[in-house]
Amino acid sequence: MTSVPTHRRPLLLAHSYYLGYDEKQTRKMKPYPPLGTLVAAAVLRERGHTVALFDAMLSRGVEAFEAKLDETGPSIVAIVEDNFNFLTKMCTLRMRRAALEMIAAARGRGCRVVVNGSDATDRPATYLEAGAHVVIVGEPELALCDVLDAWCIDEDAELDDIAGLALPAGDGGSGVRRTGVRPGVKDLDALPFPAWDLVDVERYRAAWTGAHGRLSWNIVTSRGCPFGCNWCAKPIFGRGYAQRSPASAAEELRLLRERVWPDHVWFADDIFGLTSAWIEAFAAEVTLRGARTPFTMQSRVNLMKPATVAALGEAGAEEVWMGVESGSQKILDAMDKGSRVEDARTATRSLKARGIRSCWFLQLGYPGEEWDEILLTRDLVREERPDEIGVSVSYPLPGTRFYEMVREQVGRKQNWEDTDDLAMLFHGTYDSAFYRDVRNLLHAEVDLPDGSPARRDLDARWAELAAREPAARTEAGVGG
Repeated sequence: MTSVPTHRRPLLLAHSYYLGYDEKQTRKMKPYPPLGTLVAAAVLRERGHTVALFDAMLSRGVEAFEAKLDETGPSIVAIVEDNFNFLTKMCTLRMRRAALEMIAAARGRGCRVVVNGSDATDRPATYLEAGAHVVIVGEPELALCDVLDAWCIDEDAELDDIAGLALPAGDGGSGVRRTGVRPGVKDLDALPFPAWDLVDVERYRAAWTGAHGRLSWNIVTSRGCPFGCNWCAKPIFGRGYAQRSPASAAEELRLLRERVWPDHVWFADDIFGLTSAWIEAFAAEVTLRGARTPFTMQSRVNLMKPATVAALGEAGAEEVWMGVESGSQKILDAMDKGSRVEDARTATRSLKARGIRSCWFLQLGYPGEEWDEILLTRDLVREERPDEIGVSVSYPLPGTRFYEMVREQVGRKQNWEDTDDLAMLFHGTYDSAFYRDVRNLLHAEVDLPDGSPARRDLDARWAELAAREPAARTEAGVGG
């Protein structure tokens, strides 16, 4: 990864996740720098490229990107999404429009354009038809280096010998042709640390401290997830699992504290640590470097064994988010979740006993879920009292078995407009308005203090919803 291009052309690296285009995320105000984009930038620098960055996260909109184009005058633009930001998997319509507008702006200034991200990997034709010259399918770093090296020698270079690309069909025809499959990076320790210097750290600090009183920053220690939940899209990293060494992850945390000094860290892994042995080794390496920092991470309920929870406490875990999904074992089994409702109870109690916040992802509307299953989820929330929940409805994404199950039911609207949309995109048991009300009541269950006199009012709201259930069922429909 050390070859230097014959000559350099100005390169602008960008991503298209604009926080201001999503009202829900703007209200939450938890912006993270584009981690995947910054890793790509660091790899490109190692390869000898000079890189400028357009960071969309806190910018005012696509017009800011156009201003950056005019300021830097690049001949090549690489729109590389942060593939570690789980919101980019959702491919909301507003963010897709932003990416396509950015492609048009770059092409209008005579730039060559390469794109990478979950949506572009799933729908390369959309991006090629919008003007992109190349879509990188899957992990971007090495394929991007190869494309840029070729363009630095000859901007009209043929790219068919570079694996991992989607290109326009030849001879002016419509369609897409694909090059060979490129395997993912296995030795993650060989990758450089993210190019943090390219982002405006103080702007992130001001946003975070203004909303939450502290700065949080993101790190990733692995790629992929080895589990097989049938609704989970994995367009970039697949079902494999590559993991950095504990020493490498701890060293990044040390350098981050030295250069950025966050008060908190978000580990953006799909599954952080995977085993108690890795987490124990990580805790030891962090202690050795004096880099212990409170952190939040994601895992699974059936991985929260006593040794793992203890190791997380030693490492500095403050909060663990787990995919509980449902209080119904029938629904978990239909999802191929590979866990049991009792695992959620055990994990939650173990984490709370160690002083670690236990937070749940819940999913409504999966095929087969009826009112009784919704009540089982409600009761699980009532009985175990997670510290926080995130509630969604089942979201069909290409490449999943769930998508194939409901594909014929998906209408013209195949993506949410933004993350607060919560629309049913297939024919579920109930309509979208009903599921939104269920979501609101589940959040009210979490927020209700123990012994609160408001319990009677909340029970009455559930009773009202139960009375509406037959009508919501008969009105259900695609996008309803």
